Amino acid sequence: MAEEGHKGILRISADDRLLSVIVFSLFFSWLLAFPFEGQILYVLADSFHMDPHDMVFGAIAVHFAGLFSAGIFVRKMQFAKRMMLFSIVFCMSATAVFFFPPSILWYIALISASFVAGICVASWGYFLKSGTPKNQRIKTTADGLIYSNILMILMNMAAVYSSPYAGLGLSLLVLAMAFLFALRLPEGEQQASPVSPGKIGTSISVVKPLAFLCLFIVIITINSGLMYQVLNPAFAHLEWLTSWYWAIPYIVALYIMRNLPRKTNRTYILYVGIAMIGFSFIAFGLLDRSATSYLVVDTLMLGACGVYDLFWWSILGEMLDFDENPAKVLGIGLSANVFGVLLGGVIGNGIASADSQGISSTLLALAVVCVTLAVLPPLHKRLSSLLSDHAYLTAISETSQKEMDTVMRKFIELGQLTKRESEIVALLLEGKTYRMIAGELHLSENTVKTHIKNVYAKYKIQSRAELINIMLEQQSSLH
Repeated sequence: MAEEGHKGILRISADDRLLSVIVFSLFFSWLLAFPFEGQILYVLADSFHMDPHDMVFGAIAVHFAGLFSAGIFVRKMQFAKRMMLFSIVFCMSATAVFFFPPSILWYIALISASFVAGICVASWGYFLKSGTPKNQRIKTTADGLIYSNILMILMNMAAVYSSPYAGLGLSLLVLAMAFLFALRLPEGEQQASPVSPGKIGTSISVVKPLAFLCLFIVIITINSGLMYQVLNPAFAHLEWLTSWYWAIPYIVALYIMRNLPRKTNRTYILYVGIAMIGFSFIAFGLLDRSATSYLVVDTLMLGACGVYDLFWWSILGEMLDFDENPAKVLGIGLSANVFGVLLGGVIGNGIASADSQGISSTLLALAVVCVTLAVLPPLHKRLSSLLSDHAYLTAISETSQKEMDTVMRKFIELGQLTKRESEIVALLLEGKTYRMIAGELHLSENTVKTHIKNVYAKYKIQSRAELINIMLEQQSSLH
């Protein structure tokens, strides 16, 4: 009977995960296809001979505000569901406005829908946290991004090859489906997998790692903004190709990263992604504006975007466990993405008209690449101290058990640790909080802190990050 109950829990978790992916994919595809630099919006504006840039930048700016402030409005899972349902209905109403001729209502509808959409996306953090167990959220976020981009391509093609109203109609259908599935989202605060009581009110703060991650995201997504305002317009005459191929490299990169073996060192792939961004802008500056050139530039750029989007989406997904308000963590993290795109877009729009060959944008992109290369190592180190077992971070647990035992033995001998200190260090390296360690070892939290302070003194260090570095050095010495 107990086994049947356990299977039931797993089945519910699997259903909740699938449901969260479906709702996210449907809603996010509308966001990508329409208000957020969407092809439908551009085709619609072009059909009325309008300049869409004011609307586009305004929509991105308020979308940033919606994401960033979501944690203020959404503080409970039950309210998160209600907010998502309201947001979907509101966005359907705002989309319907665009079936009428251009007026001030277009601007009002787009701006307000973009703000509400930001809150909706951030609210999804509750269902990502509750529906997907720890260390599996990289697959959930990858699935959501893959399916939403596939749906976006279908809506783009409808707008380009049929009419903008066909794209609008399809986007409304997608939102209606998102609403129906969102009705089935859970309202309880259950977790997808058992968690220690210590997980609530954790003593680890994500403020500094999250702030550093946001800085990194803003820097690297400046290139995404340049892509929207410089690269894409340069190949606008290839609409028959760009309407469907644009996101294909992104989807392929997401699929590959999602399915890489656990032991694959994704850290190196992050550096490859940075190089791809640099080569993409170099190719843009050197090549012509033919279809072949577009395939080269877009494949490099969007492939890198796939690598990095999954990097910070999955990192943010794991950070949800360290805060009682997932909407706040996910919203702030994704707002950095949107802010970087906005910043790059404003810069790109300013230099595009004066630089037809793309030299200035290429130089700016390469400067961003250089800064990214400088920021990535300290970011990796800081995140590793919080999420030592994340797929994108160097995970100690990726070694074989026999090798791990050898590393731990050398590590313990180096610090001359007691048995109790060894137990605490092992749990600390797994990413456990002080309170979680206290719960597992039946100790008081103050006792755990005292032991950890003694461990740090023996190794002459001051942080978990330094402890992990010593462990990695011991691991490297075996090879």
